Amino acid sequence: MSDKEILDFTERLQHGLDLAERRMLEEKALHGQNIIVCTRDDKIKEVSAKKAIKAFEE
Repeated sequence: MSDKEILDFTERLQHGLDLAERRMLEEKALHGQNIIVCTRDDKIKEVSAKKAIKAFEE
């Protein structure tokens, strides 16, 4: 594969992963569920999916 093909592939892959994450968050928010996240200071927290969506949009 050429460098351009690899770059195109990784961009498409990242887009797909972002879309899957967004859909998962929306489904959990619809049902009022929480998710587990790791904060920037390496602490593990449970937050509502609605709050995570807001952070995802920023």
